[in-house]
Amino acid sequence: MEQVETGFRDVLRKITWPIIFGVLLGVVMFVLYVIFFPSPREKQIQQKYDALNAQNALLNSRVERIQEVLTDLQQRDDNLYRAILQAEPIPISARLGSTSIPSYYDSIARATDSQLASDLTRKIDLLENEVYSQIKSYDELIDYARQQEIRLENLPAIQPVLNTDLKRFASGYGWRVDPVYHTRRFHAGIDFAAPTGTDVYATGNAKVVFAGWRQGYGNCVELSHGYDYNTLYAHLHKILVRPGQKVNRGDIIALVGSTGKSTGPHLHYEVHYKGQAVDPRNFYFLDLSPEEYDRMVQLLSNAGNMLD
Repeated sequence: MEQVETGFRDVLRKITWPIIFGVLLGVVMFVLYVIFFPSPREKQIQQKYDALNAQNALLNSRVERIQEVLTDLQQRDDNLYRAILQAEPIPISARLGSTSIPSYYDSIARATDSQLASDLTRKIDLLENEVYSQIKSYDELIDYARQQEIRLENLPAIQPVLNTDLKRFASGYGWRVDPVYHTRRFHAGIDFAAPTGTDVYATGNAKVVFAGWRQGYGNCVELSHGYDYNTLYAHLHKILVRPGQKVNRGDIIALVGSTGKSTGPHLHYEVHYKGQAVDPRNFYFLDLSPEEYDRMVQLLSNAGNMLD
């Protein structure tokens, strides 16, 4: 009987140890598999994480490149375009906007459980503000440039009669002895001696605000150029425009004559700024070279043929 029990225990030991070894080996293999071979779900999570990192790196790279372009545009805006047009640079605060709200970004970080999303959102928000500000700045500059272009087209900038040889100047702007009353009076314009019927040109784009008879001036035309500028053309033989009509620089608006207080055929021409007469010789910059301008100044200073 004892022999049988001893044999049974020997057989049990022989069976038990391989089982225990096999179980331990299985546990070890399972642990190693878990460590070195992630589950399909873990693989999916890891893939998403890797894709998110790659996307974040790409977005950050793009944001940085766009920011470099914006910085260059802002510098050119402040130091070139606005300097040329004499416009004030837009403040930094307007460029950056007001998106720095901590609670807003904190809520994003809590909702996504990732500072990555918060940082990226912050960068994109700032970038959008800067892009918007820059677009508004260029819109403003384009509008300003258009206004300047219209202003230059409207300003009186040529002589009102053909005077290429500068021989038509009869009397200049300033104090002089009046040829009719023989008293010292202020002459508010420039007289151009010319035969009756000589063409008279609008000196800038404008609207006709008066066309008719005016005491002392005879037949005359007054143009409003906008920007506080008006021009007056007097002693006309014939008026070719009517009130309310729009004219362009170089359009023929009348013919030279000798109506009103006049001693001979000529055109009396005045330029007014904000209701005050100014020297017309400063408004021939599209007609005269610097040398011709100097010659005109000399001729006007020596002009003695007073006609009105």
